[in-house]
Amino acid sequence: MGINLPFLKKKERNSDPKTENSAGTETKNSENPNESKVAAAASSFVMKKKMENIENESTAERKLAKGIPSVQDIIAPSAIEVDFNYLKIGDKYFRTLFVSGYPRFVGANWLEPIINFDRSINITMFYYPINARNVLDDLRRKIAEMEATINIAREKGRVIDPAVQAALGDAKSLQEQLVKGIERFFHFSFYVTISADTIDELNSVTYQVESTLGSLSLISKKATLEMEQAFQTSIPVCLDKLQVIRNMDTTSVATTFPFTSSELTANEGILYGVNQHNGSLVIFDRFSLENANSVIFAKSGAGKSYLVKLEALRYLLFGVDVIVIDPETEYRRLCEAVGGEYIDFNMKSKAKINPFELPETAEQEDQLSLKILSLHALLRIMLGDMSPSESAILDRALVDTYRLKGITQDPTTQNREPPLLEDLYKVLLAMDEPESKSLAERMERYLKGSLAGIFDQRSNVDLDNSFSVFSIRNLEDVLRPIAMFMILDFIWTKIKHDMKKRLLILDEAWTLMRYPDSAAFVYSLAKRARKYYLGLTTVTQDVADFLNTDYGKAVVTNSSIQILLKQHPAAIDRIAEVFYLSEGEKNLLLSAGIGEGLFFAGANHVAIQVRASAQEHRLITTNPEELLKMKRESEIDPEILKSAQRTGTSGGMQATAPTMTETEYQTPTSNAEIQTEAPEIQPDVSMDQTEILESPIGAPQIQPEAPASETVAQKWSSAAQTQTAPMAPKRPAPQLQNLKQYQNQNRTQTPPRPSPEQTQPDPHSPEPIKDQDPSIPPKPVQSQTIPPQRPVMPNPYSTGLDEQGDFTKGTINLNQ
Repeated sequence: MGINLPFLKKKERNSDPKTENSAGTETKNSENPNESKVAAAASSFVMKKKMENIENESTAERKLAKGIPSVQDIIAPSAIEVDFNYLKIGDKYFRTLFVSGYPRFVGANWLEPIINFDRSINITMFYYPINARNVLDDLRRKIAEMEATINIAREKGRVIDPAVQAALGDAKSLQEQLVKGIERFFHFSFYVTISADTIDELNSVTYQVESTLGSLSLISKKATLEMEQAFQTSIPVCLDKLQVIRNMDTTSVATTFPFTSSELTANEGILYGVNQHNGSLVIFDRFSLENANSVIFAKSGAGKSYLVKLEALRYLLFGVDVIVIDPETEYRRLCEAVGGEYIDFNMKSKAKINPFELPETAEQEDQLSLKILSLHALLRIMLGDMSPSESAILDRALVDTYRLKGITQDPTTQNREPPLLEDLYKVLLAMDEPESKSLAERMERYLKGSLAGIFDQRSNVDLDNSFSVFSIRNLEDVLRPIAMFMILDFIWTKIKHDMKKRLLILDEAWTLMRYPDSAAFVYSLAKRARKYYLGLTTVTQDVADFLNTDYGKAVVTNSSIQILLKQHPAAIDRIAEVFYLSEGEKNLLLSAGIGEGLFFAGANHVAIQVRASAQEHRLITTNPEELLKMKRESEIDPEILKSAQRTGTSGGMQATAPTMTETEYQTPTSNAEIQTEAPEIQPDVSMDQTEILESPIGAPQIQPEAPASETVAQKWSSAAQTQTAPMAPKRPAPQLQNLKQYQNQNRTQTPPRPSPEQTQPDPHSPEPIKDQDPSIPPKPVQSQTIPPQRPVMPNPYSTGLDEQGDFTKGTINLNQ
């Protein structure tokens, strides 16, 4: 083969025909025949060097690779020990169970107990779609065999096996559905792999898993002598080396879907409660959604006010101002505990609000027109329905009333002193139209009649406090919607011109939804609240009055958070229609306990159980029995209680406060200093709740950590000094020489001690205190606190999976 090198000179063609090749081509010869040999040798040398370099590089790479650990080297265990009923990988023990028997009927989410098992286990499921034609052939053959068995038993007069009859019915039903294309056929495999640190722990967890599977009518067995293959089956490589399969149709396979619950656990926000389905914490920040509005629907006594107060208390720790319109004085104890401002709006109250007051505005803003529109709505609630002519006259009278005070649509005049309701009354009387006289007559009851003095005074209320409550409990029923609208308009006026993160709680909102003008105002507030960093919470127990209006449904639509607690059977259908609830969710709301329900946040919703710490519960509970108990505890003589705590004879009460020395005895400034009476409140701004407590209502509660904000801590510290329960009267600390003298002085107030003949010495009881030097403090007695025990969680519910509810059954073919 000739090689043309670029440095060789071309010569003339040799005319010798012997140089011609068989293909008719010519070869090129050089003048010196040795040059071709030199070129060939040079080329061979170059190629050899290249090959040597490539081989050397490959050898270097292999040596380098040997010194670098691979992924397999990193993740591989040090040793694997295969036993006949377990597998030991490193220091961990593994055991795999396979399910060989299934129940005949199953429902939606029936595997929830094993899926949400309280230990770390690995669940592996395999689904194999099967060709329907092959299945139909097998079904025809199986049906023929079962029919023959039944016919033979009938001919011989034997009792027909019920299991064969049931299997025959299932087979025919499945055959019909497969032919029609309603169902498909699958092979299903189910394995559970357990891990533990010791063999004893492995056996214990295995027993628990087998018990749980048995409660679901599942027959499980250990993969004895196949633990290696079983472990390979459980790892995520999609290899089923055990092949323990079960025949199932589409409906039955759908019920095994493991991802049946959603979670609402965010990185920021407050704790609302616990997910009933999987026990996860429901932590959410309502201000992170498209709007911060929420609606809460529940029947009386379902815990809606408890939830609202708990939410307000926890948001208060994050620096969010809270404003409440309270129809039933349910927020007073909480308001006083956190150092808030409680405004009791009634006939004799000093707190007044002028509905004609304009907000302080910049010179370029015109607020008069907006105020006149809101006054139209307020006066229609006060005076009743108006004809078009009366509305026109009232509008003109309002403009004249402001003009008499020098206030016009010019923004520079709108910071002057506003008029009163009496000024409008005088303007109406001075007008010539008969309709104006009619309006003035209907207005007289609020100026000269029994309702005078409420709506015609100068405003003396502000919203400077971080927790403000407007109470309207002591108003007559006829005045409540008027007062609620006026207070709401006053709050909205302040909010618009002082933007800050706030919550506005409108309890018993159905009162306003009965009137078109007030309902329209609430809807406008819900629609515009986002622009002013406001979250509106509307709470109601009268679902019909709220949802039967277009404005009520619009408020729900403009609320990113909806919370549904226990519902009345008469209202459940209306609730289900508005919130698109399934039958299972309807059943949950009908059977829910106090503080249980559905929590909707954006596109997700979960079944929730509201949780509060013991300290929070004392502040927000409205249970009459608990309130009376706290009142009785607050009436106990503080000196007797402290003596009981010190000696350990508290008359049945568990003393948990630390024992004080003789020099530390003095009358407490509040009941919060007595641990058994009212523990000191320690809020947590970060809301990283991890410790579970036992609540007075008997449910495990979340214990907040120490506060991270000094200002909030100061508020709560002062709140702890003014507990809501009535305090015992203060009295000066006794001046005693020693503890024995103090005990003798109060001997008549403590239960008599039994004689030595009646009792046996208790090895755990403290030694009796003897006479001692007053300068030497007595030895403290250590008290014991019984640790809280977590009760069993209620049965969880599936939410949104099955339109037929929890009792809908899927069928499983019994043929293997």
